[in-house]
Amino acid sequence: MRIVPASPADAVEIKRLLEDSGLPTADITPRLLEHFLVLRDGPALLAVVGVEPAGDAALLRSLAVAESRRGSGLGRKMVAAAEAMAGARGIGALYLLTTTASGHFSRLGYRDAVRDAAPAGIRATPQFSGLCPASSAFMVKVLEAAP
Repeated sequence: MRIVPASPADAVEIKRLLEDSGLPTADITPRLLEHFLVLRDGPALLAVVGVEPAGDAALLRSLAVAESRRGSGLGRKMVAAAEAMAGARGIGALYLLTTTASGHFSRLGYRDAVRDAAPAGIRATPQFSGLCPASSAFMVKVLEAAP
């Protein structure tokens, strides 16, 4: 099993996994999928995560793990891979919105952030501006610069 960049051919399966996980898919486009990572076991899609660039920051989004593999550490591995990808692309901070997993992300180094202080690029994303409820936890993690 390897974490690899998503391809356009993954779109249907990614959307299905996100929908099965109760996550929004309305803004998933081929262009956005260029910033997604997937993990497969043979033909089975086990996990997905996305990084939506917004200037020198990005939105960590669409983290989903197949129900049969939840609790196995795949989510943590996917977040680490997304952070590495973002850092390699010069992203200084990753923001996220979650209604159910703030505890998980806190354990991974994400801290509560003030929505009103979100960078303009983050505020302009569909997830921030409407897809995720205003009651969602808003969190941030400053990334270390890539060597």
